[in-house]
Amino acid sequence: MAFQKAVKGTALIGGGAIATVFGLSQFSQHRNKHGALVQVQAAEAVPARKEHLPTREQQLAALQSSGEFDVLVIGGGATGCGCALDAATRGLKTALLERDDFSSGTSSRSTKLIHGGVRYLQKAIMKLDFEQYRMVKEALEERAHLLQSAPHLSDALPIMLPIYKWWQLPYYWIGIKLYDLVAGSQCLKSSYVLTKSRALELFPMLRRDKLVGAIVYYDGQHNDARMNLAIALTAARYGAATANYTEVRHLLKSSDTGRVCGVRCRDVLTGKEFDVRAKCVINATGPFTDSVRKMDDQEVPNICQPSAGVHIVMPGYYSPDNMGLLDPDTSDGRVIFFLPWEKMTIAGTTDSPTDVTAHPIPTEEDINFILSEVRNYLGPDVEVRRGDVLAAWSGIRPLVTNPDSKDTQSLSRNHVVTISDSGLVTIAGGKWTTYRAMARDTIDAAVREHNLEAGSCQTMGLQLEGAEDWSPTLYIRLVQDYGLESEVAQHLASTYGDKAFEVAKIAQVTGKRWPIVGKRLVSEFPYIEAEVVYGVKEYARTAVDIISRRTRLAFLNVQAADEALPRIVDIMAKELNWSEQKKKEELETAKTFLYYEMGYKVKTDQLTDSSEISLVPSDIERYKKRFRMFDKDKKGFITILDVQRVLQSISVQMDENTLHEILNEVDLNKNGQVELNEFLQLMSAIQKGRVSGSRLAVLMKSAEENLRRQAIPVDRSGGGL
Repeated sequence: MAFQKAVKGTALIGGGAIATVFGLSQFSQHRNKHGALVQVQAAEAVPARKEHLPTREQQLAALQSSGEFDVLVIGGGATGCGCALDAATRGLKTALLERDDFSSGTSSRSTKLIHGGVRYLQKAIMKLDFEQYRMVKEALEERAHLLQSAPHLSDALPIMLPIYKWWQLPYYWIGIKLYDLVAGSQCLKSSYVLTKSRALELFPMLRRDKLVGAIVYYDGQHNDARMNLAIALTAARYGAATANYTEVRHLLKSSDTGRVCGVRCRDVLTGKEFDVRAKCVINATGPFTDSVRKMDDQEVPNICQPSAGVHIVMPGYYSPDNMGLLDPDTSDGRVIFFLPWEKMTIAGTTDSPTDVTAHPIPTEEDINFILSEVRNYLGPDVEVRRGDVLAAWSGIRPLVTNPDSKDTQSLSRNHVVTISDSGLVTIAGGKWTTYRAMARDTIDAAVREHNLEAGSCQTMGLQLEGAEDWSPTLYIRLVQDYGLESEVAQHLASTYGDKAFEVAKIAQVTGKRWPIVGKRLVSEFPYIEAEVVYGVKEYARTAVDIISRRTRLAFLNVQAADEALPRIVDIMAKELNWSEQKKKEELETAKTFLYYEMGYKVKTDQLTDSSEISLVPSDIERYKKRFRMFDKDKKGFITILDVQRVLQSISVQMDENTLHEILNEVDLNKNGQVELNEFLQLMSAIQKGRVSGSRLAVLMKSAEENLRRQAIPVDRSGGGL
């Protein structure tokens, strides 16, 4: 492996470029707080950063032919990838295995916040708990690092705490000011108090009655799955042999010493099994920590108690573009948050015990609880509709606990590093924000335990994939140089950073005057087809990888993700040489993922063949009349041909596949036609707010209005030319 020495680098390049040699580019407004520390660390040997990203096939070959590794990490979440990056940048020969995709578990299902933990600081003060205080302080330091290491993927977010009782104003103000104080020089922006009128001006959807005022403080926000992937890709560029879809079958142990000396693993995509030898094996599997520990010792007690947090996504108009809302004291004692993200709104809760043996699926009860809490904070003029839930998911938080403890709300997310008698290093607990510190502590422990030759941690100030040449105005160059839509260019810049140019280069010509390149996967989101091709280069191997982690479609709108799937599968099939059978399997797997894990099931359950019709007689008659405009033959149902005939009469064209999708949304018994009863069930569900955005309902209403206008005689319309 090639190395660059600090002294040599200074002599050859000059002081201004030293940072680039060590993977540390010029500091931004956040980075100048770490300047001295970075200069000290840069004096140690750091591996050269690869210009070209190895393919997955090359990574698998390296795992099988590189002999013994210094460090082998199990788990491709934020912590596992962080461990791989830390080890690789210390010059250790590093491998990482992930049985699914990078960030496929907890790390892509977070609240999207980079935070110190206001709630934990409150507990630290109330209980005089110094450990909780230390955890918050460390998290606030790591928050600053995370924001500067990938500024294209993260930013500061103002969060409002609405106050409805006068006594709460000084109480929360003191708490939030202490939060700023603990952050010290790493404080993003100072918190402040708002009057009632100013709070409503900034958050106009807020409930007005009894509102006293509000307090605004700042935390960070990021695109969690992309951040995780950026860490993994950066580790790969520093020489780590990283492979997703490679599961560990069992641990290997030395026959002489009984110490762990590697793993037996299997390429999930091909079924091929092989051994990977390593001086040190690290277990960084999050909520699945104990399952790997039991590979080492069946009798070991559990140290991880999972806690689930349910999240829902609603349209962006439910919250301001740049202001979140948080209530640390809901009706059942949990925290509720309400945050703008990717031009949508995320609402969710924290801390509900779960069974890690099954991936948690959001239930109707979970969703209705969140909606009820949201209604408590929004004004009566904002109708919170069940049909506005566009996606829903549940994330597992791996909390460290005593096996006998059952109250997850009393637990901190602090991390622990344990080493078994056989030398297996386990990192458990913690949270997204502190992934770098967790990785540092883990590799420090591994180096000590296994006598590895390595320097100190090099990741403070290290820029992640895409950050080096990123700037807030980079998207303008994408628009000017490639002819991308401004919205698409901004999305690419904020997702890929300086690698956005590589995506733009492979974007297809649209054939339109504008935009020149960049065909969208779905019209209402800025994701383009070129991202699917680029996603394959970033180790995406399934359609689920694309819709959930390379893009975030599945997390933003399950219906839009479902509509994009056929095109995504076609593009991936071309890149990965899939057969027709493989394409069908991928499509089915992705649809199942959307249906169960991303809330499509609970969304479609709002309209079933047993749904109640609760319409007044006048509404029933009005909707029957609209239905008969399409059902001219009085068959009692409408088909694609009926809809096409009406659309042609009002000079509207729509391709047959789109029409089939539109009717299929309402065709409850899946017989290829929409019956009158199904249409009335749809209109009833829309009136109740359980269903929104039905394309068939909008289409039929629009067609009815157009036909009425055509039927008005000229002499009654006021004449004309």
